[in-house]
Amino acid sequence: MSDYNYEEAFEAADFIKARSPRTPQTAIVTGSGLGDVADIIEDKIIIDASEIPNWPRSTAPGHAGKIIIGKLRGRDTLVLQGRVHYYEGYSMKAVTFPTRVLKMLGVREYVATNAAGAVNKALEVGEIVAVRDHINLMGSNPLIGVNEPRWSVRFPDMTNAYSPELREILRSFGLREGVYAAFSGPSYETPAEVKMAGLLGADLVGMSTVPEVIVANSMGMRVAVLSCVANMAAGISPDMLTEEEVLDNMKRTSGKLARVIVNLIERLEEAE
Repeated sequence: MSDYNYEEAFEAADFIKARSPRTPQTAIVTGSGLGDVADIIEDKIIIDASEIPNWPRSTAPGHAGKIIIGKLRGRDTLVLQGRVHYYEGYSMKAVTFPTRVLKMLGVREYVATNAAGAVNKALEVGEIVAVRDHINLMGSNPLIGVNEPRWSVRFPDMTNAYSPELREILRSFGLREGVYAAFSGPSYETPAEVKMAGLLGADLVGMSTVPEVIVANSMGMRVAVLSCVANMAAGISPDMLTEEEVLDNMKRTSGKLARVIVNLIERLEEAE
């Protein structure tokens, strides 16, 4: 079993570099049902994640487990279709292993998407929200354990975990901002837990993203996260929550999300 350490990440990065001559500047990580964003990549090279040494395999629905490297509006871009989750039984080190490999490939901007439940009643199903901060309710932290100084600092500051520069760009597109609370899952949150999250200041709840954001910050990447509202959270919606509802709503949102990402990449390329 992999330890998901520096040497294993170096081996994974070397494998990807051998398959693609590009040095990706920006990485886009797609969540449940949002993998179609990869369709807009040009001159693409597709790598099945199962071929990459030491790479954890996703078992979650809507996560294709592929890496696409190519051009997006002239910018060298990598799309990671799907992620692994803490609730799949993986350790935090495994969950954040792909994030570490991305940095070792040369990625500067880490742009993640996810499906989320709305705690804030003002939000609408299908809306894309730019995350401005998070609350970690997963019960763990990916930086726990022996520190690897070749990777990151021991105590990263999280004041600007979500890049102010990238957030400003996303606000200019008319996106609302919100706070994302991460639970471990895989059960959906109870109405009481949703109420608690709201009292703590959360606008959205989900089961991913926060471990990777912590690691991306510790490694010096600029981070942006786009949460797609898949449903109103438990106790707010009168309906029972289902996996099918989440995936169906995310498929309908995928085109809108792709346009936001294209616009963001264009702005990043203009700023070079």
